Amino acid sequence: MKSFALSLLAAAAAMTTGMARADTVFTVSSWLAPTHTASMAQKEWCDLLEKNTSGKMKCNFLPRGVTAAPGTYDAVKNGLADISFTVHGYTPGRFVYTQMAEMPFLGNTSEPLSIAYSRIAAKYPEFTAEHQGVKVLAFFTHGPGIVFNTKRPIAKVDDLGGLKFRVGGGMVNEISKSLGMNVTLKPAPDSYELLAGGVMDGTLFPAESTESFKIDKIIRHATTFPGGLYNTSFVFMMNQAKYDKLTPEEKKAVDAISGETAARIFGRGWDKVDTRALALMQANGVVVTKADAKFVADVKAKTAPLEQAWIKSAEAKGMKNPAKVLAEFRAEIAKLEK
Repeated sequence: MKSFALSLLAAAAAMTTGMARADTVFTVSSWLAPTHTASMAQKEWCDLLEKNTSGKMKCNFLPRGVTAAPGTYDAVKNGLADISFTVHGYTPGRFVYTQMAEMPFLGNTSEPLSIAYSRIAAKYPEFTAEHQGVKVLAFFTHGPGIVFNTKRPIAKVDDLGGLKFRVGGGMVNEISKSLGMNVTLKPAPDSYELLAGGVMDGTLFPAESTESFKIDKIIRHATTFPGGLYNTSFVFMMNQAKYDKLTPEEKKAVDAISGETAARIFGRGWDKVDTRALALMQANGVVVTKADAKFVADVKAKTAPLEQAWIKSAEAKGMKNPAKVLAEFRAEIAKLEK
């Protein structure tokens, strides 16, 4: 009788183990705090995947990132984490096509920008092909880029000179250089230390980042631009080998909430915190200068060559008619912003 009971227990244990193994668990990493909007959007996507698969597919969130921000792409590619996101500009020279989403004056909020970005990327496979070794789940951008500093109001191009700015890399680096700014390429999480210690006088960020990186009480001045001075391109991705091992049904579940659905999750979350951060800036007495028509015209004149340079670079890498792709991107944003 005792042996029969033990056999039942062993069978039950085997069944439980088999059920656990049937579940697919993704290891998820973020180089940002768990409370950051991008980390929370990543969790929202995972929660949706778990819900849609009745718990058969789940995410295991690591307590901290497997690597610093610039190493995240390779960390996912090499299987140190199954899922994460990163900024394309953190690995200079690696991505060309994605710089399209970082041009000046593209849009006023993240959600339409991110959705338009995913739609264009879905139409033109060159964007995904540029990401060897990972499965692209979505492309997205943050909200419109703002010039922040601790020293003085900036109301014209000449005011940008003489100050030291942190930038995140990518097209924003080229934009700032074209405006005569003194810039240093550093990841966003370094901002507090750089500004608090006086190493840098300012930074280029979306509104959200003043709160996320705790510089809201250090920054004294902000200059906003219609459509943003720049945007930052992100990729939300999965290790390619992990994706390849999924069953057809599991791949279908992942694909169903990737692309535009995932882009909407990231963009919607970013817009929410941008709005909150703008209110916080007002409460903290940050002086906000809205770029006037002359300032915008001067910036457009100085940055116009960057668009042509991108078109040539994209053509050289293999994209047919990048100017048409960029025009379609702008038209898609305009349609979504209506």
